[in-house]
Amino acid sequence: MRSTSNTIRTRRTLRAAATLLAGALTLSLSACGSDDDKSSDGGATAEESGASVTLPKLDGKSLEVAAVWTGAEQANFKKVLAEFEKRTGAKVTFVPAQDPIINFLGSKVAGGQPPDVAMLPQPGAIKQAVDKGWAKPLGAAALKELQKNYSQGWQDIGKIGGKQYGVYYKAANKSLIWYNAKVFENAGASEPKTWAELLTTAQTVYDSGVTPFSVGGAEGWTLTDWFENVYLSQAGPEKYDQLAKHEIKWTDPSVKAALTTLAQVWGKKDYVAGGAVGALQTDFPASVTQTFSGGDQPKAGMVYEGDFAQVNIVQAGAKVGTDAKVFPFPAVGDSSPVVSGGDAAVILKDSEAAQALATFLASPEAATIQAKLGGYLSPNKNVPESAYPNPVQQKMAKALIAAGDDFRFDMSDQAPQAFGGTPGKGEWKALQDFLKNPTNVAGTQATLESGAAAAYGN
Repeated sequence: MRSTSNTIRTRRTLRAAATLLAGALTLSLSACGSDDDKSSDGGATAEESGASVTLPKLDGKSLEVAAVWTGAEQANFKKVLAEFEKRTGAKVTFVPAQDPIINFLGSKVAGGQPPDVAMLPQPGAIKQAVDKGWAKPLGAAALKELQKNYSQGWQDIGKIGGKQYGVYYKAANKSLIWYNAKVFENAGASEPKTWAELLTTAQTVYDSGVTPFSVGGAEGWTLTDWFENVYLSQAGPEKYDQLAKHEIKWTDPSVKAALTTLAQVWGKKDYVAGGAVGALQTDFPASVTQTFSGGDQPKAGMVYEGDFAQVNIVQAGAKVGTDAKVFPFPAVGDSSPVVSGGDAAVILKDSEAAQALATFLASPEAATIQAKLGGYLSPNKNVPESAYPNPVQQKMAKALIAAGDDFRFDMSDQAPQAFGGTPGKGEWKALQDFLKNPTNVAGTQATLESGAAAAYGN
């Protein structure tokens, strides 16, 4: 357990980060940047990002990078890889992976063709890759770049058994609720700061004739994110850490309290678009787009998810800052939660080219390229705020860095993949069942504890 002084410091840091984020989100959001914000191809050149990282010449070398990213996220990352190719002479191929990526990699390893580098979205997956002997430690150059640009907390998440395996190239702020501005205007609804105010706002939206919430229940990870924000704010960071490590059981009263709180939304008749059945058939992208399409009569007025929802908002034909606005996840307890997620670059084939790519991805130059394209946050503390294409993303980035070593990483991503990251199993399945029957708090706790005990081996 942490000392009392550390717990108080952690609460203060979270509160400060939440306050900074709240201030950021009261700004009038702009669209995702103008042509003046970007280089001609939408990215930053090495010169613009103040290139300083030293990379070897790799003419004739080739390597593969696997990730589950699709759409704009994949396209933007490919621009980063293109800069690496330009600077080294190497040829990089992006390999689309499927969730859970650890299973995808297992099939590649079994076939003798693993990718050189994989972008792993869970610390639990990094540990599995290490335990299976797939992952290779970072070399001296990558370590030097990582230590120069990342806080100790972000370094430690990618460390297993005292060795550094992961470079957290991408981060996410998972403590946001996006809303249809026209729906709020028509309803006379205001941005809530507390959970009680959120319920009042939801009722106001409902009374105006629009379903309050869109929930992407077809993908269990969105439901774990709901739980984590409620739990962190209500139970506090110390309990959050204990549950993340399974040092306390899922039958703990703090879990009961969080599930009971969640049921105030999930179990409220007509508060979720399509009801539980409809939500369980709605994937994450659709949960966002159905909130911002349909004029002033969309399927829902609000949708919870991270900063990355901006990509889907734009795909819905809505303008961020005008049609779509956002507020921090409301405080259930003493302060609003700040939950982060991320994707780490992990080397599977230890070669000069793979080590060079890890080094590049640990540099501010690589992150700056993708930052300028929008829909992306980096935990790299040396990426300039000006690299982000609008004031809100700049403030989100600032809040992420300001949290320092006391941020809280997505809890399910810290768990073994079998419990926290597999479709149709573990925590994802248990919370999908809870969405279907939010009165079954005790049964859900028992199911969660059974799955966690098996996955953690205790």
